[in-house]
Amino acid sequence: MTPATRQKVLGLYRKVFQIAKNWQSASGQIEETMREKEYIRNEARTLFRKNKNVTDPKLIKQCIEECEARIEIGLHYNIPYPRPIHLPPMGLAHKQGRTLRHQEKLRKISKPIYLKSHDEIS
Repeated sequence: MTPATRQKVLGLYRKVFQIAKNWQSASGQIEETMREKEYIRNEARTLFRKNKNVTDPKLIKQCIEECEARIEIGLHYNIPYPRPIHLPPMGLAHKQGRTLRHQEKLRKISKPIYLKSHDEIS
């Protein structure tokens, strides 16, 4: 990891914890706010620790993009939780010669960047 990339990752880590510190839930209830703050902190710790040994520059860039996207979406919608996509089990159209594996591959490719790590830790 280059020093510039390292600084960017550490900056994102600090930014997430600063957001958690100042977070207010949409409902305004103290219990909900505390629960969401704890979720933000735990999610950040889990994902950053999981990816601490990543050395591939493309994968590092993807993780940074995911983090930035989740921050922006969380702040915009005032919801700290990932916003899952709702695809029915066989929601993609069948074409002649396509197999179930191909359907699963297409579903994985179509997943938004902010949900790439969500299934792995949930």
